[in-house]
Amino acid sequence: MAEASTFSEYRTLIPYAWRYRWFYIVGVLCLIVTSGGQLFIPQFVRQAVDTMVSGSFTTAHIGTLMITLIVVSVVIAVGRFGWRYFIHGASRRIEAELRNRLFDHLLVLSPRYYATARTGDIMARATNDMQSIRMATGIALVAFIDGVFMTLAILVILFSQNVQLAAITIIPLPLITVMIIFAGRLVTRLFRDVQEGFSHLSERTQESIAGVRVIKSFVKEDYFKQKFEETNLQYRERNLRYIRLWGLFFPMVTFLSGLTTLLLLRFGGYRVISGEISAGDFVATMSYLAMLAWPMLGAGFTVNVLARGAASLGRINAILREPPDIVSPIGALSRTPNLDLRIEQLSLTYPSSDEPALRSISLELPEGRMLGILGRTGSGKSTLIKTLPRLVDPPSGSVFLGGVDVRDYDLAWLRQRFGIVPQDTFLFSATIRENIAFARDQLSNEELQRVADISTISRDIGNFSDGFDTVVGERGVTLSGGQKQRIAISRALAKNPDILILDDALSAVDTESEEKILEAVLEYRRGKSTILISHRISALQYADTVAVLDRGRIVQYGSHARLLQDVDGLYREIYDLQQLEHQRSRE
Repeated sequence: MAEASTFSEYRTLIPYAWRYRWFYIVGVLCLIVTSGGQLFIPQFVRQAVDTMVSGSFTTAHIGTLMITLIVVSVVIAVGRFGWRYFIHGASRRIEAELRNRLFDHLLVLSPRYYATARTGDIMARATNDMQSIRMATGIALVAFIDGVFMTLAILVILFSQNVQLAAITIIPLPLITVMIIFAGRLVTRLFRDVQEGFSHLSERTQESIAGVRVIKSFVKEDYFKQKFEETNLQYRERNLRYIRLWGLFFPMVTFLSGLTTLLLLRFGGYRVISGEISAGDFVATMSYLAMLAWPMLGAGFTVNVLARGAASLGRINAILREPPDIVSPIGALSRTPNLDLRIEQLSLTYPSSDEPALRSISLELPEGRMLGILGRTGSGKSTLIKTLPRLVDPPSGSVFLGGVDVRDYDLAWLRQRFGIVPQDTFLFSATIRENIAFARDQLSNEELQRVADISTISRDIGNFSDGFDTVVGERGVTLSGGQKQRIAISRALAKNPDILILDDALSAVDTESEEKILEAVLEYRRGKSTILISHRISALQYADTVAVLDRGRIVQYGSHARLLQDVDGLYREIYDLQQLEHQRSRE
């Protein structure tokens, strides 16, 4: 994914900034009140010093200054709370909304995107990069406005008091400006490298944790430790390069800011001795120069944070710019006269392959009937059923539902018509009850028990510590393959879709259990369409029609009985092999 790292990336945030403009306006006003209050403090100190040096001070006069100073300090405190609440509040809201937008966009991206994207990289962008964007829309704005306001105000005050002394003491400031411009360019590039390193580290960690059982079974712990250490060291080196630059920048800015104090001591001290300025003026000027050091450092901080934000926003925008391949058409339909499925001359080739996955597929599934699909691994079975709800987009004029091209339907409405149970079952880290009720807002205990009985997972519920309320762990790690498949079947049955697709969904259960489950499923779904993909002929015998695929083509098509009569066909060949295996297992 190509990424831009310029400050033009901030155009993405304009709508959010406008939405929270009043937060920013009130926050900036509070910030100006705070900074303005701070500018008064050196004046109070000047008066106090001049009064004490003259020897004409009284307790009442000093007391008045103290009370005034306390009042100003209270105003500063209130203003500081105000800008923190409003500006940081806006940045937090923008962060949350942008993260929601990113997540929403991830949900509509097509499988093609996820075939190349790395999970750890996406996680890093949704977390670490979002933090950088939050800082850019919050504390960076504070540092910028405060820096500009304080710098201009202090310079006006200094030059109004003594033009010559002010001109001498600010000589180092242009050098600081040059350093800030130079450092900003490097910071953007180095920080982007740091964020990419964090993405690699996240991906390595996520992959190792997700595959920990495979790692242990192949005794590859040392190999993955080494790979993680290499990635971790690369991330450390990227961080160190970034820190070296930033570690050099701040001391240099501090040194140049310190030169202003040195110049004040040399030339300002002479003017105090000669009587050109008072001791109070000298102390006030020193206070203002000390205050001027923060805007200088703040300018560097602003450049740093804005550069980091631009780099991070570029990484977020790279995802947001990815267009979804599969979308609802303009004027999409959300109804159908019937649920007859028809496929006509469907051919499909994946972008990453030169070999077609499907070749001239034609078949029909009338509403309420059952279609069986058989084929060797890689024959195109899963690709075929993915075209029906447009998980993979079929060519126009090849897949029809109710006589209407599936590409003409509203995407969400179309997918609601289907329920798919894949062979590679995915369960959420939640309770068994929540996994089964995933597609239903409300699922009664009676319905839950019924679908659990049909899939036979209810037989195992008593073995779990909390029954249906047992947490299954991430991806169902605490369950066997058969248990996960049966929970997934219950989940699809709870949705009770118009068309149920079982994509080799019973491969992890024995033949006897498979027959019981299929009989119960067909009884429960009487009058509704079902598509069954299976390697077992014993399961396909329930289908009204069976399509046999080989290398993306339909090589046989007909009823179970008719296909068995074709002694030279693939269906009969697989049937004979399975019968032989069954006989051997009984012996």
